[in-house]
Amino acid sequence: MAFSPLVDELVESLRCLPGVGQKTAQRMAFHLLERGRSGGVRLAGALGNAMDGVRRCESCQNFSDTETCGICENPGRNNGTLCVVESPSDLLAIEQSGDYRGGYFVLMGHLSPIDGVGPEEIGVERLINRVVHQGVSEVILATNPTVEGEATAHYIADRLDGKDVLITRLAHGIPVGGELGYVDGFTLTHAFRGRKPLSE
Repeated sequence: MAFSPLVDELVESLRCLPGVGQKTAQRMAFHLLERGRSGGVRLAGALGNAMDGVRRCESCQNFSDTETCGICENPGRNNGTLCVVESPSDLLAIEQSGDYRGGYFVLMGHLSPIDGVGPEEIGVERLINRVVHQGVSEVILATNPTVEGEATAHYIADRLDGKDVLITRLAHGIPVGGELGYVDGFTLTHAFRGRKPLSE
């Protein structure tokens, strides 16, 4: 049974979210229309504002509504240490652990030639330029411990070879195949304290 075109469009639009199939999208749409109209209006406004106003930070590529994000502008951060992560959710997980006070570079993905994602798409050149021009002394490669994450870490390490910078990798403690966004703060803190050079 088909609903009105507006309802069908709402359901289809909700399916763009990760893990949301047809039935879940229908439940969400019906909830908003039956009991959550004020919440739906607020959600629509927030989505519109975010789509129009959120950009990438000029320095670290993290999401920001200003040219430079709050972390990069914070004078209390140690800019000599740069943590490279795959996504904003990974950055958030590390920040919530409360143990790291350096800078970040958010790749917004990992190398995946099969999907057409190469070094240009994740900003490797921008990362190298930042390391060279900002006097970074240590780069922590905190890509996820997946096949793609490991390949990305090794590629970046190869590109930084000879640049007079210490390259470290998060210690194990983060489960292989897991993602930083789902790891608890204690495990992240332990992994940071046990990091070691990638070449070992």
